[in-house]
This record gives sequence, structure tokens and C-alpha cells, in this order.
Amino acid sequence: MKLAPRLAVLLAATAVAATACAPQTSDNSSSGKDEKSGTLRVWLFQEVNNKPKEKVVDAVLADFEKAHDDTKVTVEYIPVETRAQRIKAAFNDPGSAPDVIEYGNTDTAGYVKDGGLADVTEDFAGWDQAKDADATARRSVTVDGKVYGAPYFVGVRALYYRTDVFDELNLRVPRTLDELTSTAKKVRAAERDLYGIAVGGAYTYGAMPFIWANGGELATGKGGSYTSAIDGAAAVKGVKAYTSLFGDDNCPAAKCAGMGGNDTVTAFASGKAAMAIGGDFSHQAVEAGTVKGKYAVVPLPGTEPGSIAPAFAGGNNIGVLKSTSHRTLAVDLMKRLASKQAQGDLFDAMGFLPTFTDVRQEVADREPFVKPFVDTLDAGTEFVPASPAWATIDSSQVLPTMFQEVVSGKKNVDAAAEDAAKKMDEAFGSAG
Repeated sequence: MKLAPRLAVLLAATAVAATACAPQTSDNSSSGKDEKSGTLRVWLFQEVNNKPKEKVVDAVLADFEKAHDDTKVTVEYIPVETRAQRIKAAFNDPGSAPDVIEYGNTDTAGYVKDGGLADVTEDFAGWDQAKDADATARRSVTVDGKVYGAPYFVGVRALYYRTDVFDELNLRVPRTLDELTSTAKKVRAAERDLYGIAVGGAYTYGAMPFIWANGGELATGKGGSYTSAIDGAAAVKGVKAYTSLFGDDNCPAAKCAGMGGNDTVTAFASGKAAMAIGGDFSHQAVEAGTVKGKYAVVPLPGTEPGSIAPAFAGGNNIGVLKSTSHRTLAVDLMKRLASKQAQGDLFDAMGFLPTFTDVRQEVADREPFVKPFVDTLDAGTEFVPASPAWATIDSSQVLPTMFQEVVSGKKNVDAAAEDAAKKMDEAFGSAG
């Protein structure tokens, strides 16, 4: 399917983690200069439809240049496909590096390990707007207690469901994850050409809420001392809950084991599923499908009625490179690009959810569709371990392999989780 701009960027945010960190080959620290004029270079991600984003950014840059005499800003929108290599190369070549970059929020720890991002802890603490940034957004720019950027936008997933199918079969919207499973199987039993809920063995971020809702964790610890917890009793319970949705009574393993998040959204949008876990960034793709006008969205339920399953909070950040010779200016530009005004404008232009709780509530009041996603964020979200090892874990498909081994019958849940935990611990050990 053709991805909506929001989906493209959120995929960028999570996909950056699929590339392992480059070794540091040169001194990328600042020369010690803090020039108060000159030209600043900015690298931002290029969207599928980039013009609306450019308009928002241009307005920020115009105000910035007015505020700083003899200062100019050049912006390059870098292709998603080559962003990881280019950013890492910039870390190792200060002479050609930008001053400010946009980067995926799962990459903070890796980029900090590479020595590329400037520590802006004091700058962030002194920024009056920072107090309204949500907790998970703060976590996404924090490594070992230090802050390395400003949150730019956030994206979460919720439960899309077919109102026409639910009305026809006289079904109520699931209030718990157990009800989600039983409802999905009722749909499949009544409508054999539909998946009750489209799930994917490669849909890591769709599976994580089942683990967190059951009290499980991906890992415990911090910094370089993380230890996998995916084989813990609570996490295993969540893995069982998710993998129970694969089978002829809902989403056949032969078709669904290899599906990722895009595939599940496509299945729903094309009318092949009664439910799917999709993001706020999936809205345009669903609206472009055959189910337009025949669906609604609610927060993914937790284990108890009225509860909301914790969702993974994806998104992007804005950071300052350690090598900049315009540190004060770069920090100011970072704040302006990630400000409340800019995030509100970016929502209007692109649909990206703001990371500030007050701004997010304002956009939810204007756009009712946003409400279930805001409710999900307000209920509390989770994040991946803040370790450079996550890039390795993600790119080597540790969690998808675990799910696929279970749904294919190759291993039981306990054995698959134990093997996944060993692989995660190897990665954490290597990153230490």
C-alpha cells in the first residue's frame, strides 16, 4: 500500500534502529568554539509528501534568523533509506556534519554511544516548555540520566474495528484482551473470509502491548547493564496471549506468521479483517481503503475492564551534534523546531501527534479521531530499553523469531522465550 506521510515517518523512527552502530573512527567532539553568527546546517527526514513539513519548518527558520543577526540556516531533507549511514558518517566527520538533526527516538542510546549527540541536559531543564513534555517522550531523549535532544512528535497504536461487522454479528467492542481474543474468534467462525483480528508474527510493536499489559517487561536495568526479561513469567503470559491469535480460528499461521505492521493495516483497510492494531499514523491509509466510513477506533484494552494496554511510543526527536561550533544557536534552533507552536503546526500539516500533553489535548479537541490515541498516551506508554543493543536486537529479528517459532509449532512459548532472552542478553553484553 502507499503509506500515509505519518506512517512513513513513524516507520522511519522505528526502522532507524535496524542498523547497528558504526564504530567511532575519529574525534567528533566540538572544537570548543561557540560562534554566535554564521550558517547552521540542519538535516531533517524527507517525508512522502514533504511540502507541508517544509512550510512549518520554513516558518521556524524565518523567526530564528530574525532573532539572530548575521545568521542563516540551510536545511537538507535526507532520504529515509540512507539516513542512518549519513548520520553516522557525520559523527565521524565534523567538517561536513550538520549542527542539528532529526532522528528516530529508538536510536538515542546508539547515537550517544557513538559520541555524536550533544548533552543538552541543562538546556532542556531550563526550557520552560519542557515541563509539559510527556514522560515517555522525556525517556526517549534520556540516556543514563542525561538528555540528548528534544522530543519532536510521538505515535502510538490503538484498536481499529469494523462497525458494520460488529453490528451485523451483534458484537460489543472488546473491553479486555481476553474479550478481544474471543471476539476475534467469533468473527472468524461467522465470517470465514475475514480474519477476526489481523496479527503478524513480524509485528513487534503490535505484540508488545500484550506483554506489558500482562505485567511483563522486555528487559530490566539501565544503561549498559540491561538484562532480558522476555522469559519472565508475566512476559511469557503476554507472549502466549498474542500468539494464541494465530490459527485457523482467527489469523492462520501460514498467512499471518510473516506479516508485519503494514500488512495488518493493509488487511484491515482492504476489508479482510474485522480488527487490527494500527497507529494514529495509519489513519490516512485506512481512510483510503474499502472500509472508509465503516470503522471506528478505541484504545487497545488491557487485562481488566476499563484498562488500556500500554502501547509503544514511537516518534522522532531533534538533537544537536556534539561537533557543532554554534552550540548556543543550535540549542535554540532545536527548541524552536520542537516547540509547542511548531508541534501544533506540524500536527495540522502532517498529522504528527505532539509530545506536549497540553498541545496534544488541544489537537484532540479539534480532531475527534485523535482522542483514542491521546487516551492511550495519557494512560501510560512504554519504550524499548535505552541501550545501543536495541538496534542489534531489532535488526536481528529476535522477537519476531520468537513469535514465529511459537505460531509455527517449532517451539513452545517457554523455550522460544528462553532462546530470545539469551540472544537479547548477548546483545546487551556486547553493547556494554
